[in-house]
Amino acid sequence: MHLDQKDNIQLKQKGISVQSLEQQLQNFKKGFPFLQVKMPATVGQGILRLNDKETDVYKKLYDDFNEDVIKFVPASGAASRMFSFLFEFLENSLDHYKSISDIEQPEVRMFFENIKKFAFYEELKSNLKLKNLSLDKLIEECHFKTIIRHFLFKDGLNYGEKPKGVLLFHKYQNETRTALEEHMVEGALYATAHRNVVKIHFTISPEHITLFNELVKNAKPKYEKQFNVNYEITFSQQKPSTDMVAVDLQNELFRNNDGSMLFRPGGHGALIENLNDLRENLIFIKNIDNVVPDRSKTDTITFKKVIAGVLIKYQMRIFNYLTQIELGNYNSSDLKEIILFIKNELCFVPGDDIDELSLELQANWIFQTLNRPTRVCGMVKNEGEPGGGPFWINHKDGSIDLQIVESSQINLKDQKQQQILKNSTHFNPVDLVISTIDFKGNKFDLRKYRDPETGFISNKTKDGKTLKAQELPGLWNGAMAHWNTIFVEVPISTFNPVKTVNDLLRPEHQ
Repeated sequence: MHLDQKDNIQLKQKGISVQSLEQQLQNFKKGFPFLQVKMPATVGQGILRLNDKETDVYKKLYDDFNEDVIKFVPASGAASRMFSFLFEFLENSLDHYKSISDIEQPEVRMFFENIKKFAFYEELKSNLKLKNLSLDKLIEECHFKTIIRHFLFKDGLNYGEKPKGVLLFHKYQNETRTALEEHMVEGALYATAHRNVVKIHFTISPEHITLFNELVKNAKPKYEKQFNVNYEITFSQQKPSTDMVAVDLQNELFRNNDGSMLFRPGGHGALIENLNDLRENLIFIKNIDNVVPDRSKTDTITFKKVIAGVLIKYQMRIFNYLTQIELGNYNSSDLKEIILFIKNELCFVPGDDIDELSLELQANWIFQTLNRPTRVCGMVKNEGEPGGGPFWINHKDGSIDLQIVESSQINLKDQKQQQILKNSTHFNPVDLVISTIDFKGNKFDLRKYRDPETGFISNKTKDGKTLKAQELPGLWNGAMAHWNTIFVEVPISTFNPVKTVNDLLRPEHQ
């Protein structure tokens, strides 16, 4: 690898060391190994299923909690993928139709057949009216492409370039709400700390900061009055130091036309840095698009509190054990109890026979194993959604533990591994409650608990040339690989993502 003065300046500006760059290049050359899945995590085998009584107990445990909490919502990037079928229609379809039913693409047909049901319908109508155009007339005369252009592009609503957080998702009798506003309402209902403060942190792209600030400025007074709370809404951006260099197919640095190295965002795993900057004891994590209208929020509120209660209970127990070990206040029977807790409840099975070690070495192992960040992850029954799920993983050192695994991390050419994936029963809806504070109240450095071997490499194109891109270990995958992990089953009703605009037509969103 040859770096010139310009390259070194570029690295310095991004905050990326030469050693880090070399490691990235090594990753391209050797690739990332597949994980070895042992079996799916299922109810009773790695996933807790709570009965009504337990649900009430955990909910109360959280309701009685009086420390600072915060919601962390990844909200970077434009929503363009939501509208991919509309962009495709503009490119490849006829300019004129006789009726909606003549549209060949079922998704586009569904969009126009139900356009009045979308929360943004009135906004689109008003926008067109300013240009002396009637939305109803355009639909009647089948000017579908004109409508889509005003919907997606800058001379209209510009929904094709805006972030999901600022798009209108839900329609109420007297108002419409964006995804961000639904998170504000949710926050008031389950993430209110003492002094009635609701803290929500959104990770956003720098080009969207003005849009988000305007939305919060307008929405804040309304919801503060409605819920009698004070909002502390903060934003952060993916750090340039988490960007990943691109290479050509020979694993040489891919250079832009001006000779500079091409860097790309490191994927959502980069957000572990943003998460690392938060100081609160308890952090809720939820994606920007997984929100529902008020009438469907009950299960979401209940189970957010429940999994937070589970975290509080486990954390109390972990902290008690760590204090006991540090004070040297234990005997062989105490250590046996703690080791069983680690194996049976935290589902971490060591590779070595811990029971054969001296009491001091057992105590050291327990301390190292428990003194880590803790996460409780809600899991929903798998109903065919793409994405990661909960599995037991075999590690090189012989240990076995619970991980959230993406299908891309599994060797699908290995029939046994493929079968284990097929047998999985649950799915990761990105419904986490985490604690990043140790038993003495100090903040863990989350960067120390990643598995660097769980990155991801894919092929992309730039200026007509093929390149290889690299992503950091995923936020709830490899970036949290060395955490204490508890999986809890939550109802499917708590998972309502909006991947395409037509998902907003589902009953849960209407």
